[in-house]
Amino acid sequence: MKSSHFLIPGFLLLIACSNTKQEKIFGTEAQLGESLFFDPMLSRDSTISCASCHKPEFAFADNTPVSIGVYHQKGGRNTPSAMNQTNRNAYFWDGRAETLEEQALGPIENPVEMDLPISIAVRRLAQSEKYRNAFYSIYGKQPSPELLAKAIAAYEKTLETNNSVFDNYMNGNDTTLFSESAKRGLNLFNGKAKCFDCHFGVDFTGNDQYKNIGLYNGKELNDKGRIVISGKEKDLGSFKTPGLRNIAMTAPYMHNGMFKTLMEVIEHYDQPDKFVKGAINRDTLMNKPLGLTATEKKDLENFMLSLTDAQFLKKK
Repeated sequence: MKSSHFLIPGFLLLIACSNTKQEKIFGTEAQLGESLFFDPMLSRDSTISCASCHKPEFAFADNTPVSIGVYHQKGGRNTPSAMNQTNRNAYFWDGRAETLEEQALGPIENPVEMDLPISIAVRRLAQSEKYRNAFYSIYGKQPSPELLAKAIAAYEKTLETNNSVFDNYMNGNDTTLFSESAKRGLNLFNGKAKCFDCHFGVDFTGNDQYKNIGLYNGKELNDKGRIVISGKEKDLGSFKTPGLRNIAMTAPYMHNGMFKTLMEVIEHYDQPDKFVKGAINRDTLMNKPLGLTATEKKDLENFMLSLTDAQFLKKK
């Protein structure tokens, strides 16, 4: 069962060990992972942490088209949310990681993101009394690549949400906040707008399928996507279908962050040729305009806004 709870930074429990007169860390695997997630020591110049790009206030995504890594380098793709990742089959926009643990280590070694060899990251952890004690307390072992990945993944698995207006409506807990417009939007999502063809499942990820939605033309839009990993021509310009939970918090959108608002995303799906000329290998679902009216577009937007977890609504 999904949980809406996530840990607040800094909740590691520090208890003095009277026998050694040294500070020893006790707590859970997820609490260790939380500390690692927010610690810039895992980057080469100790300026970038996982949370530098996966910002809690934006549902653990970023609010810029691409994120900034070490030495002020720009990334190549938009930072997706780190929330609701427990049941995924693949990770990153191109699906190059098969497990959450594998994904957790990727940004650390990426030369544009954190640029730190995992061997050096583990050495730094072993040299830190705080982390050395924590790893021994929790795992009974010294820091290692496997345990580093395991801890960060354990924290990310706590970032599940299921307390949105839509969830409460579907569960029959509180149907009053799910507006008539959102209800119409839900019907459009499942029907005329064809959203459900790709965005189905508990987190609206479509079981992590890869789709080309017309954002590759080999010119100014030249990110080839999944084909670089799979080698299959059918994957040219395709990217993993992202989940839609908390989508209102994660702008800008798409793998390159080219759309600033949800309405721009809806407009693109309604008339893809209006935004990208000469798209290559675009999915057949998008061969014809959807023909959505202005009211229908607003209803569809209101449905997607209803997928925002209550914890973010309270902050507004």
